[in-house]
Amino acid sequence: MTEMPHQARHAAVPATPGDTNADSDLRALFGESTAVFASTAGPAHLLEAANPAFFGAIGRADGPRTGTPLGELMPELADQGFLALLDRVYRTGRSHTGRDVRVVLGTGRRAREAFFDFTYEPRRDRGGNVTGVRMIGVETTQVKHAQRLTAEHRVLLEQIARQAPLPDVLEGMARAIEELSPGVLVSVLLADEDGRRLRHGTAPSLPDFYNRAIDGIATGEGVGSCGTAAHRRQRVIVSDIATDPFWDDFRALAERAALAACWSTPILARDGRLLGTFAMYHRTPSTPSEADLALTGVFADTAALAIERHQVEQARLAAEAREKAARDDLAFLFKASSALSIDLDHDEILNRLATMCVPDLAPLSAVDILEAGQIRRVATAAPDERTRRLLASHHQDHATDGPVPRVLDSGLSEVARRTPTEAGLWAELDVTAYLCVPLTDGGRPFGTLTLFSTGGRTFDGRTVVLVEELARRAASAARNARQYSQRAALARDLQAGLLLPDLPDLPGAELATHYHPAGEGLEIGGDFYDVFPLQGDRWAFMLGDVSGRGARAAVTTALVRNTARAVAPLLAGPEAVVQAVNRALTDWHDQNGTGFVTLVYGHFTPTATGLDIDLIRAGHTLPLHLTTDGARPVDSEGLLLGILPSPRLETHRLHLAPGQSLVLYTDGITEARSGGGEQFGEDRLLQTLTPSRANAPEILEGITEAVRVFTGDTDTDDDQAVLVLTATTPAPDGR
Repeated sequence: MTEMPHQARHAAVPATPGDTNADSDLRALFGESTAVFASTAGPAHLLEAANPAFFGAIGRADGPRTGTPLGELMPELADQGFLALLDRVYRTGRSHTGRDVRVVLGTGRRAREAFFDFTYEPRRDRGGNVTGVRMIGVETTQVKHAQRLTAEHRVLLEQIARQAPLPDVLEGMARAIEELSPGVLVSVLLADEDGRRLRHGTAPSLPDFYNRAIDGIATGEGVGSCGTAAHRRQRVIVSDIATDPFWDDFRALAERAALAACWSTPILARDGRLLGTFAMYHRTPSTPSEADLALTGVFADTAALAIERHQVEQARLAAEAREKAARDDLAFLFKASSALSIDLDHDEILNRLATMCVPDLAPLSAVDILEAGQIRRVATAAPDERTRRLLASHHQDHATDGPVPRVLDSGLSEVARRTPTEAGLWAELDVTAYLCVPLTDGGRPFGTLTLFSTGGRTFDGRTVVLVEELARRAASAARNARQYSQRAALARDLQAGLLLPDLPDLPGAELATHYHPAGEGLEIGGDFYDVFPLQGDRWAFMLGDVSGRGARAAVTTALVRNTARAVAPLLAGPEAVVQAVNRALTDWHDQNGTGFVTLVYGHFTPTATGLDIDLIRAGHTLPLHLTTDGARPVDSEGLLLGILPSPRLETHRLHLAPGQSLVLYTDGITEARSGGGEQFGEDRLLQTLTPSRANAPEILEGITEAVRVFTGDTDTDDDQAVLVLTATTPAPDGR
């Protein structure tokens, strides 16, 4: 082989993403059929004449042409029986025809496999005597290779179509190429998402030590053939690794693996992204032929198709996994909401909080609270009682530098991939990571929930968010329970604890609320309302009525309110939130017989011209829209909640211009009775709502005063709740 000048030992050939150049590749791979002709004389088969295609086919275009016995010119034919076949034709005078016959031409490194359709015909003189043999043939090697390549390519495409594992497709492709091109060693490297490093994809014939060594190589100029090709986005041909500067850092490795040449082609996506590299190695210094480059192009495109299909499938699976995780998180929160709201005992809620975290979120959990300046561990959970006691025995000191004191001081969650900093039984508990989140009441931490991981596991971002939401809900439940235990004798105060403790300042709106318990107010009622912020400037509001009274009504009220607060930031709109509330109610109803709920739930967004409102009415009394023309019902259809698994709901949209109001109320208002037994009714309520009442407090005062005057000294037998939302004039800055 003629030595190439150093500057020509590697070359870069542009690789255009998505450009397969299929026609030119196939022509280069399969070429055109070649007709060969030769004529021999005498029993020694002396070559008398032959066309140039004959010498090109046998690989001796620059060697002796005529005047040489065929056995000397092509000694390899003897062992394959072709010289004996010539002898027979010469002796018998009978022609011989062969179809698709395999022949090895040349010897040693120059040998190649070929296929021919040929005819041996006797040559005769005028007297009919055989004087030699005429050979006429057509080389069918290209057709044979085309058939094999087509078959292998079809198998690969079928694998890709049925989404076979990417490693199987790539290994099958590599082995197919190595079979089609004897002496070639194929390697496929896959690019990281950022395209900065290349990872092992497949290389079935390369040594394992070599594959391990190049796994993770950087893409960059001069980083071997593959790193350079990936960096340039161009084919790089290194014909002699021993002298090429691209291989300075890998020459010893290549020598150990007995590799002498490497041609690398970048694998590019249709949008130009780097997917990996496709490399063909050789044991001896080699320069690619046109057919070699065409073969590389065909299979680089096939590899791109396989990798892109794999990435799409992986993205789909990841999206499904995220969706499932989100559903699982919602289900967990629904379950947690029910468990935390099942009763209003402060200590029991904290015990349940610790228990529900194990083992779903972590193998160990603990709840600590701050009382009179001292930290007290009040709840623990673990896989077995011995481990739980060890965890419970750990003493917390507010003066120590541990996660619990730090979180109590800062009010911020703390997560670490190590054991806590303070002394403890961490080795015995096999703790390797922890997550500590605050339990807050009114913005001030009163305790912490700490999860401990073991065995080297850590906490991901999804778990952190889920635990923080769980802690928020648990803190809310614990707060309500504390209020209940402190005010057990006054159910009215407990009911107030289930409502808004303070009215929030709303952008572009004014809020007024009213709650009046039935009778003496010593029994818990089922009327409730809530207003809370969502993302951006959006807010949520609700007003509802739970069937029944007493503790069950309080539990159901808390379930509705807490579920809505938990899912509203996660779901798209009011209908999805109300459906989620209904699922929580029906699930709880199946186990505990909870009654139904009527509800008006909605979202509002301040605009430059007032408030945009989307609301759902689920079996509740009709909301009222108060304008300068008077009040009119907002007719929105929807079934009550807690009965059917998926009730029909309808989103109603309306706009409140500045000065206009939305009035929500429970049936305790319209069903309030006078001393004579007559109901207050919807007509009196509409007459009470006059345009002269310009703001939310005045509207609310007008309703409550009218009901009070109407009922006189008669005790009410149903709770009364009212929520008035009035659009205000936007501030000059649009807020």
